[in-house]
Amino acid sequence: MTKNRKKGLRIFVSVLIIILSLLFLQRLLTPKYVDDVVEGAFIKEFYNEEHKEDLNLIFIGDCEVYSNFSPATLWQEYGINSYIRGSADQYVWQSYYILEDTLKYVKPEAVVFNVLSLRNEEPKREAYNRMSLEGLKWSKTKVNAIKDSMMEDEHFLDYVFPILRYHSRWNDIKSTDFEFFFHSKPVSHNGFYLKTAVRPPQDVPEGKPLNNYDFSEKAWSYLDRIRTLCEENGIELILVKAPSLYPHWYEQYEQQVEDYAEKNNLMYINFLEHKEEIGLDYNTDTFDGGLHLNVSGAEKLSHWFGNILSEHGISDLRDRADLQSMWDEKIARYESEKTEQSD
Repeated sequence: MTKNRKKGLRIFVSVLIIILSLLFLQRLLTPKYVDDVVEGAFIKEFYNEEHKEDLNLIFIGDCEVYSNFSPATLWQEYGINSYIRGSADQYVWQSYYILEDTLKYVKPEAVVFNVLSLRNEEPKREAYNRMSLEGLKWSKTKVNAIKDSMMEDEHFLDYVFPILRYHSRWNDIKSTDFEFFFHSKPVSHNGFYLKTAVRPPQDVPEGKPLNNYDFSEKAWSYLDRIRTLCEENGIELILVKAPSLYPHWYEQYEQQVEDYAEKNNLMYINFLEHKEEIGLDYNTDTFDGGLHLNVSGAEKLSHWFGNILSEHGISDLRDRADLQSMWDEKIARYESEKTEQSD
């Protein structure tokens, strides 16, 4: 081997070692979302879903979907094979891109969108952006989602190379960063955040008068894009407002959504108006004072909503042996975690 070739080989090996070291550090320092803040894992978990091409109902939205609807209940009682692609404080433009990503894998009969995020005109925190976007697979969809979501002090390259963002996370490294270095573990149940704890509401804040109740042009624009995307794929769009006691849902908000649904011939259900029919008891059915439902409340809501979906024509797939076998395993894990959390 000539001197030049040896020198070139040494340079190549040195560069390779540097790249591998950086990749190792990036993987180590990037949050795994398997212990305290698990919500950051929800979006990514979808890609591991078995038979996702057979999902016939998709939820998109913020915590008001991933905390309030139980896909296990929808399957057990109505044979609806559903998945929640929710994330913390998911903004309406992020919901659009997440739906666009989802439709690359499945064409459901219906999509359920929670309207709370229409209040938001701009992103609030980088952490919420990352929990919604980092888990998306790289594609043009993810690129556009990042560009439309970044705050002024964020940089696109920080999403491409997370080590640029998490390089100072040394003090936060836990044993789970090593345990789940090569793999993760499921932390949701088809996107549902299962909580058995009970904390009744106390001093629920009243809604303060606002200077402007109108949803922004940006919010309406992306809701239109969600509706159009569903129409183009032959999917029914269903709008809902979860029965959360706060943030306050103003009458002016409600009227705007009702008008939009009527104009576009969409089903819209405000579950706050049906609390008694659903059977919700906020003394037992919420884990954080009325902001989110616990599993008891989510099962009641899913039972009530599932009946509407079933009567509306969403298919019952319980005659599919492969799906039934898959759900048998899912429900076993679901019930096991309910028991574990309650002990």
